[in-house]
Amino acid sequence: MKPLVETQELARRFNEDEAVWRRFEHRRSQRDSASPLSEEILDEIDWREAEQKCSQTRCVGFLLSDV
Repeated sequence: MKPLVETQELARRFNEDEAVWRRFEHRRSQRDSASPLSEEILDEIDWREAEQKCSQTRCVGFLLSDV
């Protein structure tokens, strides 16, 4: 991989990870303390929700035209 592409990919991954972490921390701070679930289970739920909302799916395809 070319150095510029590697740098851009690392920056993209860092930014995505940071967005997931911030979303997780926000969800964690909004928890109801009266929940019957354990902290570990709540953390797992919050982490999965944060990843789902903040992670991007990269797709590769071709544009087909009706020319």
